[in-house]
Amino acid sequence: MTAPCYIDPVDATTYPLDIPRWRSDAGRPLMITSLPGIGRTDIDTRERSIWRYRAALPMAIAPVSLGEGCTPLIARDWDGAGLRFKLEWFAPTASFKDRGASVMVSYLRQAGIPSILEDSSGNGGAAIAAFGAAAGLSVRILCPATTQPAKVAQMRAFGAEVQLVPGPREESETEAIRQSATRFYASHNWQAFFLQGTKLLAYELWEDLGFRAPDNIIIPCGAGSNVLGCDIGFSELLAAGQIDRLPRLFCVQPANVAPIHACFEAGSDTLLPRDWTPTIAEGTAIKRPVRLKPVLDAIRRSGGGTVAVSEDEIRAALRRLASIGLYVEPTCAGAAAAASRLIAAGRIRPGETTVVLLTGTGLKASAFMTDFFGAA
Repeated sequence: MTAPCYIDPVDATTYPLDIPRWRSDAGRPLMITSLPGIGRTDIDTRERSIWRYRAALPMAIAPVSLGEGCTPLIARDWDGAGLRFKLEWFAPTASFKDRGASVMVSYLRQAGIPSILEDSSGNGGAAIAAFGAAAGLSVRILCPATTQPAKVAQMRAFGAEVQLVPGPREESETEAIRQSATRFYASHNWQAFFLQGTKLLAYELWEDLGFRAPDNIIIPCGAGSNVLGCDIGFSELLAAGQIDRLPRLFCVQPANVAPIHACFEAGSDTLLPRDWTPTIAEGTAIKRPVRLKPVLDAIRRSGGGTVAVSEDEIRAALRRLASIGLYVEPTCAGAAAAASRLIAAGRIRPGETTVVLLTGTGLKASAFMTDFFGAA
C-alpha cells in the first residue's frame, strides 16, 4: 500500500505527513488519503480512550490523552422509536471536540510545533486549549465576542490566550487565517488530523453496538467534522470487511443558519446566497463551512439527508431532553428535534438502530440555560 499522505481532494495534489500543513498550496483544506481500516483484533483493549483504535491512524503517534472517548451510549424511547443517545459531554472538556483535538495536538507536538492558533465559538477552542496545555504547547484562541462566558472561562483556565473578535463567527476565522503567517493554524475545521480523531467515533460506535454499524446517525452540524468523521471511519470499516453497509447520516442545522441543508435541498455543491439570522445553537452557526462539498458528498453517499430545525423546536427539545435527565447545550438539542421529524416522516423506523449525537453539556451555555429554565 502507498504510504498515507495529505491530499487536496480538488486536484489530487499530495504532500508528505511529516511536514504539518493546514491547507494545500492552492489554499484549500486537505484530507488524508484512504486507509484500509482495522478489525476487532487491532483494538488495544488495554486503553480506555480513543487511543484503543490507534491502529486506524495514518501513522504512529505518541498520544496526548486526557481519557477522551468511550462515552456512554444510552437507549431511550423517543416518539415510539428506541433511540440511542451518545453522551459526548463525558469527554474531558465536555464536548465531542476532544476526539479530534487529542489526535491533532498529539501529531503537532510530535512534529515539533511549539505554538498553535485556533478560532472557535467555544467547544473547539476549549478542547484545543486543554490538549495544548497537556502537550506543553502555547495556545491562542480567537472567539466571537458573543461566545458564552463559560466557554471563554474554560479556555483561559487551561492557560490559553483568548482574543475576542467583534462581529459574526466568520470574522474569527478570517482573523485567525491572517495571524497564521506567524503561528501554526491548528484549526479544527481545516486540519486533516482533527478528522482522524473524529473518525474514531465511528470505530467506537461499531464496538458499542457489538461490532456492527447503526442504521442511522443524527448529527448536529456546523462545519461538519462529525459528518466527515463518521463517513471516513465507517468507510474504513466497510473497506476492511467489518461492516456490510454505511449508516445513513442525517445532518441537523438550525433553520436560522443552515447552509448545508440549503445546498443539499437544492442539489448544489456551492454556497447559495442567503441572509442568515442569529440562533441559540451558536456552535453550529457556521455560514460558510470550509468543507462544504465533502460534507454533502458524505451525506449523499450514505443515503441520508439534512434537517433544518426552528428555534422553537430546539427549545422544545432542550426541555424534553432535560425532562429525561439529559442536560445538553442548545447546539445539540436540535438533533433530538430532528429525530422527531424523521420518525414522523417515516424516514427512520422504530425497528432500526438510530444513534443521536449529543455533543455538549448544558453547562457550556450556563448563562443561556439559567435564563431559559428560570423563565420556564
